Amino acid sequence: MKSNLNFENIKIFYLSIIFFFSIFINQYYGYLGVYPIDSFLFFDSGNRVLNGEFPIKDFWAVSGLTNDFVQAVIFKIFGVSWFSYILHASLMNFLIAFFTFHTLIKFKLHINFSLIYALLVSVIAYPVAATPFPDHHSMIFSIIGLFCFLLHLKTNSNFYLFLLPVFLVLGFFSKQTPAAYIFIIISFLGLIYFIYNFSFKKIGVLFLGFSFILILFFFLFMFNKISFYSFYIQYIMYPITIGDNRLLEFLFPLEFNRLFLRYKLIHIAILPLIYLLINNFTKDIKFFKQKDFFILCSLIFTAYALILNQLLTLNQKFIFFIIPIFLGFSHVYMEKIIKKKYLIYLVILLAISSTTYYKISYVDNRKFMEMENTKLENLGEAEKIHKKLKYLKWINPNFSGSISSEIEILKKTINILSNDKKNKFLITHYQFIASLLPNTYTFSRTYDDVAYPTKNDKYHDDYKQFFLNHIKNKGIQAIYVIKPLEKNVFDNLIDNDCLQREKINEILTKFSIIKCDN
Repeated sequence: MKSNLNFENIKIFYLSIIFFFSIFINQYYGYLGVYPIDSFLFFDSGNRVLNGEFPIKDFWAVSGLTNDFVQAVIFKIFGVSWFSYILHASLMNFLIAFFTFHTLIKFKLHINFSLIYALLVSVIAYPVAATPFPDHHSMIFSIIGLFCFLLHLKTNSNFYLFLLPVFLVLGFFSKQTPAAYIFIIISFLGLIYFIYNFSFKKIGVLFLGFSFILILFFFLFMFNKISFYSFYIQYIMYPITIGDNRLLEFLFPLEFNRLFLRYKLIHIAILPLIYLLINNFTKDIKFFKQKDFFILCSLIFTAYALILNQLLTLNQKFIFFIIPIFLGFSHVYMEKIIKKKYLIYLVILLAISSTTYYKISYVDNRKFMEMENTKLENLGEAEKIHKKLKYLKWINPNFSGSISSEIEILKKTINILSNDKKNKFLITHYQFIASLLPNTYTFSRTYDDVAYPTKNDKYHDDYKQFFLNHIKNKGIQAIYVIKPLEKNVFDNLIDNDCLQREKINEILTKFSIIKCDN
């Protein structure tokens, strides 16, 4: 009894360490510079949800629904500020560290080692981006869903079966991939597992979990009058066209360098798991009926699915935090079959050294935010732009002038926009600006190359109608564009005869809507 009590006390103490460390490290990096198109993805949209506007219905959204609603809740609790914006990502960083710690303990890894792997994960999981990002949310929720599947296999607890679909659906509503890949892997292996271990109770718990989270989103949509047809077009059909194009453009040709050398440490991390899987098969052909078979296959297939997902994304590499996760599982299984302790310590050393390397190369250099060639010294005070950006150290690698000149021109631009009391659309990568101004709207969360259907896309007409409906319904009288974006964002959405162009300053252009019968 005393031993169990000591273990629980140690566990609570370690969880406190994980909580404060994972929050602190992400908060620290979240204050270092911005890459506007990515850094402000959910600042304005979270604020808009807080104020009664919603993705799909009020602005075009191809991902990030979970992010929007969670950010709105955090803004509601802590207020609209950069601190609470970064806190969203920091809490996600804690969530993946916590589940890593909890899962490894349940797999009988010593609590001290479990702490090490959990802390290593928190160093390079969310701090790579540090601000809320759909890919990170989807990946973290999906991995937690995988953990739930593994924990059910290990403990036979149906509680994890209930949580499994909840986290996978949250992942999917963050971004379609890699959640869809993990769902396919778990569904395939789970189906085989349930064939050999059929249980109406387990099926019922899974159904209950799916029903709970899907009904939650259903009522969220119904209560806020979000069209299911619009959701189908924006979140399902249009993203499929993006995926089809990327599959051809970015996945092939399948080159050794791209598939293996770039991700060699991930391959090394799962090598013991692959060896164990093959070794058990050679000893017992019926191994495929055992739980360890499904656990090992789930981990190995997930590793390759996440590499595939990384190859198909346009973002900088962000999946390296799975290295300490998979090394943790390799550690678990190596302890069972290898008596030589030095090999175990080599695994720990690899986890620490690889995490240190990626922290220096990606996190410290803010590589995900394109700042690797930027000197993170003498940063500007973003509070000078607006008090809601307090504590943010301003530097933008895309701005050619000085930090002070960018801050100054943004302040002037915000003042100009605030003096226009008419309803207006704002098109910019500085998406936080819309949150600061009355009567100011955006019709897309962001304006990158894949955020909306272009002229030749088969869903362009849906997007155009969405745009024109919002001009009419919101009584939009002008469209403001802030560089580096240009007019071509809406060039095919509204006739040129409807617009009167006026250059306001070096980054701000106004397009007054003078007439528009279409």
